[in-house]
Amino acid sequence: MKSTQFIKLENEYGAHNYKPLEVVLERGEGVWVYDTEGNKYLDCLSAYSAINQGHVHPKILAALIDQAKKLTLTSRAFYNNQLPLMYQELCLLTGYEMAIAMNSGAEAVETALKIVRKYAYQVRGIETEKAEIIVADGNFHGRTITIVSFSSDPLYRDDFGPFTPGFVSAPYNDAQAIENLINKHTVGVLIEPIQGEAGVIIPDYGYMKQVADICQRNDILLIADEIQTGLGRTGRLFACDHDNVRPEVMIIGKALSGGFYPVSAVLADKKILGLFTPGEHGSTFGGNPLGAAVARAAIKVLTEEHLIENAANMGEYFAERLSKIPQKKIKEIRAKGLMIGVEIKEEFGGARKYCEHLRDQGILAKETHDTTIRFAPPLIINRQTIDWAIPRIQAALAID
Repeated sequence: MKSTQFIKLENEYGAHNYKPLEVVLERGEGVWVYDTEGNKYLDCLSAYSAINQGHVHPKILAALIDQAKKLTLTSRAFYNNQLPLMYQELCLLTGYEMAIAMNSGAEAVETALKIVRKYAYQVRGIETEKAEIIVADGNFHGRTITIVSFSSDPLYRDDFGPFTPGFVSAPYNDAQAIENLINKHTVGVLIEPIQGEAGVIIPDYGYMKQVADICQRNDILLIADEIQTGLGRTGRLFACDHDNVRPEVMIIGKALSGGFYPVSAVLADKKILGLFTPGEHGSTFGGNPLGAAVARAAIKVLTEEHLIENAANMGEYFAERLSKIPQKKIKEIRAKGLMIGVEIKEEFGGARKYCEHLRDQGILAKETHDTTIRFAPPLIINRQTIDWAIPRIQAALAID
């Protein structure tokens, strides 16, 4: 079948909840993907940072196949021999005392919200049903009813109410605004160290440290959503590491499985995650042996192949090369590791058309918040590939 036929089928039978670029992919290897006509593209989205290790990494693939031949799912009615090892390896890598595995990033966010509320009632003595969590304007943490309840984007909220109470929002990159919102019912602050969906919005250096200090002074929990930014994307294990911050609750996902399988997790110390009791929270697929085996391999690839260090080096190089492109249409380049946003000046018609021209040049990137092109290639990218991409990016940005 041709690409146009696949697109027609999806538009006819699938809900129209996405607006993909018109390219139909069927194969991937490393930083490259191929469409149904055999055309080759550089993947500069990495499935929103889920493919940090590159497409179909052979070591993760081998772990998937090996485990799939043995045991894929037990539910949590029984123990399996992969999840305990995943938990141990995650905790040794990150320094947290406990972990809980889920599937999607949104599930992990919901898990974090639940345990923070329980901590508030059982440890802090907050009045029942009164707990409040502070979030940031422009946030994106997922699309469940509770999560869109505290979104500031009408696109995510309109026609989906009534909403879950218990959340207040402060301007992003304004620590004082967070402190001003704290009251006797405040139990936590949920924040992205970089706002990816908002357009790769990078706060001032020290912002996360200020927020962490405010939380500590007021005995409230800092909850970091590092689903996109974590596991090497920004050139450190976690984006919070750039500010030397250790949140009380860490949310991870996406690259935790290298793009092979949905795996997410919440990390915290025992005083927090140890509050869950049997039956209070769970998931049929969360913590299954197939997902755990894949996650173990994905973590190993990140560390043993030095992908975090490569993200730091190649991110700096990519941003430097982008800065040499004529800036007529570029309002700003924002970069931290291999998480890069190129904001187009509004008078030049938004980012979508440039993404379409990038596709025609053999590069797949995606617009975010209308005016920003996000570049987030797999962390295995090298200088030669970046050098190949830069003139093509320049050519795409030169179109009328």
